[in-house]
Amino acid sequence: MRAAVLQHVPHEGPARIGTALARAGIQMDRRELFAGALVPALEEADLLVVMGAPLGVSDANDPRYPFLAAELELLRSAVARDFPTLGVCLGAQLLAAAAGARVYPNVTGDPSRPTREVGWGAVHFVRAPDEEPVLAGLDPAELMLHWHGDTFDLPRGATLLASTLACENQMFRLGRRQFGIQFHVELDASDIDAWLAADADYVRGALGAGGAERIRRDTARFMPRFETKTDRWLDTLLRTLLA
Repeated sequence: MRAAVLQHVPHEGPARIGTALARAGIQMDRRELFAGALVPALEEADLLVVMGAPLGVSDANDPRYPFLAAELELLRSAVARDFPTLGVCLGAQLLAAAAGARVYPNVTGDPSRPTREVGWGAVHFVRAPDEEPVLAGLDPAELMLHWHGDTFDLPRGATLLASTLACENQMFRLGRRQFGIQFHVELDASDIDAWLAADADYVRGALGAGGAERIRRDTARFMPRFETKTDRWLDTLLRTLLA
């Protein structure tokens, strides 16, 4: 069994998703699109995993990112076939767009203003595990890492699974075997410094001058429980995707 993992930038790889694939005995076909790797055909994989990036669906027509338009076409085919698909952050936005939903800057407040959701914060799961078995093992709220400025409407026919105060559509199920997750479940502690270096201006704009150090402190505090909980959850998620 093979998973095609689509990676958009060097610092946002599959990390612990890759480890979960290995635990499940699934071969990982990692496509480094930023380095010129080709977007695969669905026939080349049993599972599609689309990672995040500091890009947006609106960049699909940008000649610097020719792979985004190809990904959207791939995901439209995946949606039509209910092909096992996991989208993380940008991947969730691409999945939503491929299903016909609108993707746009996240805003909060009255009057509304653009809001970047960056750093550790609570995700509230809006379905119980007896309704959605993929959520088994999670508490009603869990601390997760956030790193985005865009959001999306819920695709038609999708089921909302998680929200935050700053962004309603945090996780959804589409069909039986497709999941979009706006927050990050894949990170290792070792990834944090690379992310903070690559996105220093973005973090400063969201959290101020002390934002990077705050994320480092929170990571030291929250990562041990996060790893334990999400390792088990990633195993459950893969079993659900491939059932």
